[in-house]
Amino acid sequence: MLRWLIGGGREPQGLAEKSSVQTIGEDQIQNPYTELLVLRGHQDIVRFLVQIDDCRFASAGDDGVVFLWNAQTGEKLFELRGHTHKITAIAPFSSPDASEEKKYLILTASADRTVIIWDCTSGRQVQKVSCFHSTVKCLTVLQRLDVWLSGGSDLCVWNRKLDLLCKTSHLTDAGISALVELPKNCVAAAVGKELIIFRLIAAVDGSEGWNVREVKRLVDHQDNILSLVSVNDLTFVTGSHVGELIVWDALDWTKQVTECNFWDSSVHPDVQPEIKLSQSPNETSVQHLTSDEECVFAAVGKGIYVYNLQMKRVIACQRAAHDSSVLHIEKLPNRQLISCSEDGSVRIWELREKQQLPAEPVPTGFFSMWGFGRANRQANQAAKKVQENTPMYFLELVGDLIGHSSAVQTGNNTAGSSAFVPDFIMFLYFGELGLATCSADHLIILWKDGERESRLRSLTLFQKLAQNGDLQLRF
Repeated sequence: MLRWLIGGGREPQGLAEKSSVQTIGEDQIQNPYTELLVLRGHQDIVRFLVQIDDCRFASAGDDGVVFLWNAQTGEKLFELRGHTHKITAIAPFSSPDASEEKKYLILTASADRTVIIWDCTSGRQVQKVSCFHSTVKCLTVLQRLDVWLSGGSDLCVWNRKLDLLCKTSHLTDAGISALVELPKNCVAAAVGKELIIFRLIAAVDGSEGWNVREVKRLVDHQDNILSLVSVNDLTFVTGSHVGELIVWDALDWTKQVTECNFWDSSVHPDVQPEIKLSQSPNETSVQHLTSDEECVFAAVGKGIYVYNLQMKRVIACQRAAHDSSVLHIEKLPNRQLISCSEDGSVRIWELREKQQLPAEPVPTGFFSMWGFGRANRQANQAAKKVQENTPMYFLELVGDLIGHSSAVQTGNNTAGSSAFVPDFIMFLYFGELGLATCSADHLIILWKDGERESRLRSLTLFQKLAQNGDLQLRF
């Protein structure tokens, strides 16, 4: 384990030429993460981080091993071995809060076509399922129903004891690439270009006999769905390889909004312009989505876009947020975002409101000559009113976390490929304990608030001196 300061790490690889990407320099006043811990243990790409509780998390990747860590100290708690191939999905599966003794469990799926349930307290394997006909690509836990779902070439429903409750028929060789829970015991499954809505039906007699029924197929995307996120109980959003963003009604599965070129500067002249001769599919691919109640945050190409659901438009963007494709973004408190890229960089952004300047009046001389003066004045007043009532925003870079020496991974993101990039959790936020990130460099980094860590060390030293009687108070 290493402890070093930000700025002391290696520069990210792959920056072959100078670009228009915003820089912040070494004096990052608003970035508290000035200290880091490097956690070693994995022997291959680390693709998954999943939070267990307030101070523990698990990591997994291509070496097929799962590690449990202490987020405060960086201590390795357990090394879980049971898979023979790389991990393809992971999910926490804790017991309900109402239970007398809360159990912290995690599920892991692997390319060896098995799923294992682990006890995070003892570090032991609870049970293993080996009846899959294909690799499980995604795991989703439905806490309200106390069941979990596995998605591959079919959709399976399991209980806590790992009993198979029901399953669909073979869907496709490509398989289900993502799942999201919807109201009314429904789930949406991404299968290539299609979204399939399934409903889970419990047995009437109260037994554990379940049924899963396909209720609708949505074929509105023109290319493979790369990202799928639930906004709330009423809305979910999908993004595709060719830059389509679709907002769906989560109750009746109808389209609310379809945006096919929301990333285009000509459509939204209020955001930062960028001159391009052409745009390749990789530059418009919606790699990842996250959201809050108001906005959807999209990783598109090398940029980040903030789409307001009520206004139905992009309200802020950074077209060149990183030197390479942005693979993952996540919301932080205080209107902040964190993003990671193929270039190995991790950056923190803050959504801020622009200061509105008074609108300049439009000269009327020429237009008055042709009788356009009144109409122009009315249009100018209307535009001014809209400008005054519509807040404008921008994304400000507030932190540049330099530590990883290789791509901060989220999946098999091969250049030119339209394959789905699994929704891997790249970073975890532990509040005052800091951030955790993982990468293709086999490392996990805990980013710490330098001032807080310094105060804690001083306090610990003070307490030791007091206990040993070496502390003399002078008045």
